[in-house]
Amino acid sequence: MTINDVGAAAGVSTSTVSRVLNGTARVDPELVRRVHGAVAELGYRPNAAAQGLARGEAGAIGVLVPDLSNPYFPDVLKSVSAVARSHGRRVMVMESDEDAASEHGLAEDLMGCCDGVLLCSPRMDRTALVDLTLRGNPVVLVNRIVPGLSVPSVTADFYGGMTLVCGHLTQLGHRRVAYLSGPEASWANAERIRAFEAAAAFGIDVTVIPCGHTARHGYDAADAVRGRGVSAVVAYNDLVALGAMAALEESGLRVPEDMSVIGCDDISVDDLPSSRRLTTASMARDELGRLAAQELESLMAADGDTEPRSIPMELRVRLTSAPPAGLSG
Repeated sequence: MTINDVGAAAGVSTSTVSRVLNGTARVDPELVRRVHGAVAELGYRPNAAAQGLARGEAGAIGVLVPDLSNPYFPDVLKSVSAVARSHGRRVMVMESDEDAASEHGLAEDLMGCCDGVLLCSPRMDRTALVDLTLRGNPVVLVNRIVPGLSVPSVTADFYGGMTLVCGHLTQLGHRRVAYLSGPEASWANAERIRAFEAAAAFGIDVTVIPCGHTARHGYDAADAVRGRGVSAVVAYNDLVALGAMAALEESGLRVPEDMSVIGCDDISVDDLPSSRRLTTASMARDELGRLAAQELESLMAADGDTEPRSIPMELRVRLTSAPPAGLSG
């Protein structure tokens, strides 16, 4: 069924049908009634992308993420896509592969073909973000807050989440802890470290060990944990925690009897049953994606709010955290 069929059935030109469906000009009410009647009778479904182009819109939003291999981001994208579809938009996704230097150019590409852009966990520096936001394109930051920059943002409360972790470890009796740090340019990683620095109030001494964001990074960093006299390991995310846990157990340490291990993000890796027993700081990734996409829709409708929105985290206590058997070193 085409727009020509609708015009023939309504007894009007295709241009009149287009004006009625796109709302781009005033049309005689009688013609509007006839067009809508023909649409209903024929079961015609307008092409959302074509309608958007007629209004000067691309009919799509762009999303830039640092790492699609991390199960965290597909969960967020699923909710973003659902909101976009409800507004007749498609979603275009690009990945920076944790390369901060490439993010600015990728974001520019998205701005050139999308009505608005979500920057998920952007690693680029403040100067690059300021340049992008001055271009007039609707932009929402996800898991990144830039003080003094009037850009809407939706984040997880990583500081609060890690504070819960520190309280849990204190109650178990841990005093010396290692943190396997994530990407250096990650705002979320900085928030975790800020919480650990404040953990001195809990009586916890946290050693920050450079690591990364993958299970392999966690596996390789486990060597740096041994010999530090720590009784617990907190990882940047669950993937790092699972990698570190595998290496620790291969070395003969028992988790949690000899070493507690705690992750962050509460992901589930189907082919790794150990992910279902991991104590972790959890947050609603579907809620994060939904709120971010709704914020972008509001911004594109010139009704946005630049106040940061934060989603609380919860501690999921499972089987990888326990009181320390004894401190070494």
